[in-house]
Amino acid sequence: MGTKDQDFLKRLQATFKVEAAEHLKAIAAGLLELERADAPEARQEIIQAVFREAHSLKGAARAVNLVEIEAVCQALENVLARWKGQDQAAAAAGFDVLHQAVVLIERRVSAESAGATPAEQAQLNEIAGRLGRVARAAAAPAAEGDAPVPAAPESSPALPDREPRPAAAESVRVSLAKLQELLRQSEDFLAAKLGAGHLLTAINDIGATLGAWREKWDRVQPAVQAQRRSGERAGPAPQADRLSEFLQWDEAYHKSLESQLAGLAQTAARSHRLLSRMVETLTGDLKQVLMLPCQPALDILPRLMRDLSRSQGKDAELIIQGGELEIDRRILDEIKDPLIHLVRNCIDHGIETPEERRRQHKPVRGRIVIAIRPTAGGKVEMRVSDDGAGIDATQLRHTTARLGVISPAAAENAEDSELLPLIFEPGVSTSPIITDISGRGLGLAILREKIEKLGGSYSVASQPGQGTTFHLVLPITLATFRGTLVRLGSRVLVVPTKNVEQVRRVPRSEVRTVENRETIELNGQAVSLVSLARVLELPEAPPAGDPEGLLPVVVLTLADKRLAFRVDEILNEQEVLEKPLGRQLARVRNLSGATILGTGELAPILNAADVMKSATRSGPAVLKPVPEEFEDLSGQTILVAEDSITARTLLKNILEAAGYRVVTAVDGIDAFGKLAEGDVALVVSDVDMPRLGGFDLTAKLRGDPRFEELPVVLVTALESPEDRQRGIDAGANAYIVKSSFDQSNLLETIKRLI
Repeated sequence: MGTKDQDFLKRLQATFKVEAAEHLKAIAAGLLELERADAPEARQEIIQAVFREAHSLKGAARAVNLVEIEAVCQALENVLARWKGQDQAAAAAGFDVLHQAVVLIERRVSAESAGATPAEQAQLNEIAGRLGRVARAAAAPAAEGDAPVPAAPESSPALPDREPRPAAAESVRVSLAKLQELLRQSEDFLAAKLGAGHLLTAINDIGATLGAWREKWDRVQPAVQAQRRSGERAGPAPQADRLSEFLQWDEAYHKSLESQLAGLAQTAARSHRLLSRMVETLTGDLKQVLMLPCQPALDILPRLMRDLSRSQGKDAELIIQGGELEIDRRILDEIKDPLIHLVRNCIDHGIETPEERRRQHKPVRGRIVIAIRPTAGGKVEMRVSDDGAGIDATQLRHTTARLGVISPAAAENAEDSELLPLIFEPGVSTSPIITDISGRGLGLAILREKIEKLGGSYSVASQPGQGTTFHLVLPITLATFRGTLVRLGSRVLVVPTKNVEQVRRVPRSEVRTVENRETIELNGQAVSLVSLARVLELPEAPPAGDPEGLLPVVVLTLADKRLAFRVDEILNEQEVLEKPLGRQLARVRNLSGATILGTGELAPILNAADVMKSATRSGPAVLKPVPEEFEDLSGQTILVAEDSITARTLLKNILEAAGYRVVTAVDGIDAFGKLAEGDVALVVSDVDMPRLGGFDLTAKLRGDPRFEELPVVLVTALESPEDRQRGIDAGANAYIVKSSFDQSNLLETIKRLI
């Protein structure tokens, strides 16, 4: 095959992947719908639709010479052809096989290799054989005079649609990466728009300066004219004449400047309006192109729920409302994993077994509802609810007190509704055991992190025996946002306005000290006052305030938290385009990115969630003190698995200084071997290690009855939500990122787990 033919085949295979994904999604959804269908007419329509998708996929696979997929699709067609005319009970036993076939085809389609590996080929052959057995089992003896339903022949055309399809609008496939790059380039014009606005402001300021000169000239002009007339009566005076001529020239020159400046101001204003309109139109149109219905991103959930429910012996249905609502594709990508985790939690923690639901006089089949609707302010609301057992407040009270999230006395006296927000704290779980689905207390913490990153909010409500509802509010689209500009010394920083409750100037006399914390009163409530410079570890000048003795203050809110930050000056509010800091600075504490101001100056953008967390550890404004001394726990042994000798030595010194005995290992294999040598109370492990990494070591421990309850703390440089999710899936009890490593945080975590 020539080079051109190979290039053409690669392009054809890329097109096939996109088309196959659409067919497979339709087949999976159709099978789920078919399982729930009761009416014979509805079942026949669904079978016909699924048959049509399988037949189209078979033809597409044949076109790119993927004979193994073609064979499985042919087997699928045979089963569907046999199911026509039969009731639901006759087909029930085969659904698992059909779903497994779809999963195997999906894996093969997404594989990078052109041909199937021997293992893949064996799996596809095996599933085709099982489909054949399902088809033969469905071929019940036909009634006398009836011909058996034949399998679809190789050359049979696709079945006709139930209704004529409307003519599709003209469209073209464009890669998402290209669209996102175009949007990024269009958003870059915002800097030009802001620059034009700054130029217009500068011209107007110069005009104001000339206007001030004109006022002063008008006030002294009568005296100058009187002096000129007096000089004329006194006779010739060369110096006076030259001064008079200069003043006349000066007045005419300034009038000319004023006229030219007025023309420039009109031109700049017109250009600014035109540029603003073009930028807003261009970015708005591209944002609309990137808007997608929520439903495709949620299509994975029904099958996930089916598999988890069956594995746990439960019966549940998933209802999605508002799936047609369009949201920015980037937000859908970010929220997909949290929604998966919530559905898993609903099944594992919420929905009861059929026997338990009967005992409580509930419908045997549980309900999980995802309701999506738009709200004011360009946001979307997502509610994930179930009708299960609800959150166990007693268990939550015990867990939060044991982990030190709140004191035992506070846990005992708190209302159930006050405890519920604590389930988003790392390590908090009401599950009595660690499972492969949930129970490690990291999933909801990751959900919180993603929601905060997107600038959204979250809350939870629960009623014992009635169910739990998670309430998420997210922006419909990303890109530009409003930012409040503040000054610290010579630095200008941007605070996202969505997190700013108010800005104000507070009289110094109203600042009070309560329990060694500065506070101010807002709406009748005491709110901690923190120096933003101290939180950001910048040089801090004494709070001078303005000549009237007023301190500039920015009040930030996030979820149920509220803090006031003292700054040197509050400048203004403007539209902001956030730029990432680059791979080398992918995660910098307290910063989310940077932006270019209209002056061309680079200004950091603060991460409100990080800043508020940092404020709880900054000097006198500490809200939740971190223990500085730990009791002597010399009877406890900790195993440290770390391939870097520097990091291994650091961790060993920290732990030994806190009173622990420490055993070290150079990788996961070494660590697993040393576990048998002594009584180890906890494992601290790196993730990226030779031979056996931290994820695999954790999974290996969880699979061994001797170590399945042994606490594992992963300390790693990998900080993406996906990596943290891998830590959850592996069975880690805690996940600490090295870039934000805190010695007290590590010791506090260990103390909670041992």
